[in-house]
Amino acid sequence: MSEYSVAEAKDQLSRLLDRVLAGEDVTITRRGKPIVRLQKASEAVPAKTSGPIDVEWLHSIRVTPTEPTDAVDLVRQVRGHGG
Repeated sequence: MSEYSVAEAKDQLSRLLDRVLAGEDVTITRRGKPIVRLQKASEAVPAKTSGPIDVEWLHSIRVTPTEPTDAVDLVRQVRGHGG
């Protein structure tokens, strides 16, 4: 794995991408500390999720207007100016 500063990465982005496509992991650093690791997309670790989305719960907390409201009145209500 090779390391490059942010400035080096800006100047050599195409070259770094070529290295990543060739299978090398590239780390970009800021002030000597690693901040980003570039990996080939097929080898990147997928983001973890906290679990399945509870669609029923989302529907239960959804707020639906009881009567039609035009945009001006809606903005006034949101801003707290009555309506």
